[in-house]
Amino acid sequence: MAPTPSRRERLRAEAAQEIKTIALKHMAENGTAAVSLRAIAREMGMTAGAIYSYYDTRDDLITALVADVYNYLADTLEVAIAAVSDDPASQVIAYARAYRLWAVENPQEFRLIYGDPAPGYQVPTGGAAAEAEHRSCAVLTGVVAGAWPWARELHHSEGHLWSDYDQNFAAMVRGSFPELPPAAVALALRLWGRLHGLVSLEVYGHLRPQIPDPEKLYRAELTELVDALGLGSPDGATGADPPSVAGAGHP
Repeated sequence: MAPTPSRRERLRAEAAQEIKTIALKHMAENGTAAVSLRAIAREMGMTAGAIYSYYDTRDDLITALVADVYNYLADTLEVAIAAVSDDPASQVIAYARAYRLWAVENPQEFRLIYGDPAPGYQVPTGGAAAEAEHRSCAVLTGVVAGAWPWARELHHSEGHLWSDYDQNFAAMVRGSFPELPPAAVALALRLWGRLHGLVSLEVYGHLRPQIPDPEKLYRAELTELVDALGLGSPDGATGADPPSVAGAGHP
């Protein structure tokens, strides 16, 4: 059992969270370039020296925000998937709908991790932010893992290798899904790209001038994605047992 945090620790955690909340508000009002530890300190009634005891630099604050947003997104997707049946088609649809809904309801957070970096900011190659990003990607990989018994006949021979991927990401995927081949991971990333493309156009306001209901267009794309996985109709079960491994040419 973890020890109960002291009052000092609780107050410090609350202050750190308030700093992040204000930073997101400033981003929403004026973009990522508006993030300034001094400006946040003024709004909180803190001295500049005091706020630097929480985050050494602006980039450290942004990295903490990036990690939080990726983890929040992963939590949202995992909850959506857990709320539906184990049917692979249902899980693909649940993931896709949750991804779009999260993005349109949290546009600033979406832009932070997928669009507009603060000037001069470089995302660290390791640490909590990278781990959270990999975790959010792994959610879709898990969905594809469930669909792979159907999808492998269509995608098993695409020539992907584990060396094609970031070493840390590949290690995480192989640890979580030891039976999954590299081709399945590539399929997950391609599916993400198709979903992300439409969502990004909607979040940045590029679809509304052409179509009043971007969600309808998104639903049509989901139908094609489910078909691309060999799952059949997205409105119900797959309707068939997965092909046998012996006949699938599984690598």
